[in-house]
Amino acid sequence: MAGLILKLRPKEQLLINGVVVENGDRRAMLRVRTEGANILRLRDAMRPEDATTPEKRAYYAAQLAISGELTAAQAQVLIEQALAQSQTGRSSDFRRDIIAHAKAGEFYKAMCIIRDAAAPVRESASAPAAPRVASA
Repeated sequence: MAGLILKLRPKEQLLINGVVVENGDRRAMLRVRTEGANILRLRDAMRPEDATTPEKRAYYAAQLAISGELTAAQAQVLIEQALAQSQTGRSSDFRRDIIAHAKAGEFYKAMCIIRDAAAPVRESASAPAAPRVASA
């Protein structure tokens, strides 16, 4: 039984191939069987005004590719331009990995790398990690 499994909170919204879907009043679990489906939890979405750093602009460009607002080629160019402007001292592996995922059309994976690099280190190992959604 292959496929991406989504565990949704009550009233949680997600974007599937450009369509906003909202869960009902109870938790739900869905299996996405279609390869290449673009899925984004709206709680992971960034508002345009929040894209204030090169990394955030790269994240936002990847998000726009997932939502269908940019073509893969357009998003790839914007991601490369944004990361070229980065002054954070991140490793070249960081940039290379993001660009490789963008070139492969794996925009959610690129977003995860950026988000994980920006997330503060958890102090408690008992705190549960936030569930992730990826392209199917």
